[in-house]
Amino acid sequence: MELKSGTMESMVDFKTLFGGVYQNKKVLITGYTGFKGSWLSYWLKMLGAEVYGYALAPPSNPNHFRLLDFNITEKEGDIRDYKTLSAFLIDVQPEIVFHLAAQALVRASYDDPIETYSTNVMGTLHLFEACKKIESLKAIVNITSDKCYENKEWVWGYRENDPMGGFDPYSSSKGCSEILTTSFRNSYFNISDYGKTHNVLLGSARAGNVIGGGDWAKDRLLPDIIKAASINSSVFIRNPNATRPWQHVLEPLSGYLTLGWRLLEGKKEFAEGWNFGPNIDCNLTVAEIVNISKPYWESISVEYKQSQAYAHEANLLMLDCPKSNKVLNWKPVWNINDTIEKTINWYKNFYLSSSINTQNDIFEYIIKAKKSELIWTI
Repeated sequence: MELKSGTMESMVDFKTLFGGVYQNKKVLITGYTGFKGSWLSYWLKMLGAEVYGYALAPPSNPNHFRLLDFNITEKEGDIRDYKTLSAFLIDVQPEIVFHLAAQALVRASYDDPIETYSTNVMGTLHLFEACKKIESLKAIVNITSDKCYENKEWVWGYRENDPMGGFDPYSSSKGCSEILTTSFRNSYFNISDYGKTHNVLLGSARAGNVIGGGDWAKDRLLPDIIKAASINSSVFIRNPNATRPWQHVLEPLSGYLTLGWRLLEGKKEFAEGWNFGPNIDCNLTVAEIVNISKPYWESISVEYKQSQAYAHEANLLMLDCPKSNKVLNWKPVWNINDTIEKTINWYKNFYLSSSINTQNDIFEYIIKAKKSELIWTI
């Protein structure tokens, strides 16, 4: 993969980002063909990592990973297939694993709870068990969800020490994944035994409602709006008053990479759970997000229709992130207008001119982060 040359690109030295820790590192990403996985894979390639991917076939057509058209070592496989997964890890001998493979939709979890739990819980167990055999491994980052918390619909955000839970099967499965992570950290990757009986640090990460270009999954707000706008159609929006922590995909990814950086350095105090959510002004209702989006593409048209299809859908969910802000020295970069503008423009350029903004978005994100002197850019 060749990076573009130009004024903006000359402002970024990828060898220094995240302490340069990812240069020539063997990094394995489960779920690399998914939305977040594709952005993470691409960014890691830009950082000079040797990237390996394990996932099912691309979940959508178009697919962001395939559109990017860059090379990594791929293995098509199911996270529930322990034998295939374990053999791939043994063959690759990664130094760090980012676990993103999941059934990621709330409504789909109602339709097929067995697939949801078998993927999100047993799939995670399969990965952790396989990781026990990898002598090269130094770090694991398990990516779960803000929905892992027992949601009481408080007016304040959830912190990392709040109870795990989940009303719907998806949220519950992510709470289970977090409990499983804690159990494996205590039982097999205990920080007290680090450097003695094992050399692996295990952390977990929870993000908000992630948006950005290249997401074509079903039942997601902006992808649904954009798909309708691309054909000059209107879309029905359910639960317009639901409040969520909205953030661009690069925000949590910078958090995951910061956490991975510290774990690769052997800093065992970071082997915990972390929230990577947006600032408080990005906690907005669905209707507010729609209103902010409309000026960026005149074809956006929505109709509100309260859904009665499922018994429960949370109305309020927020993350509180002082731990990540102060201890890990991670902070968001883009405000909500930046986030919406970058997202809408990515799709608009794709549909109207067949261009992909991914690389430019990463450059612009890094440049703004550098101006703020964020720890991972120094």
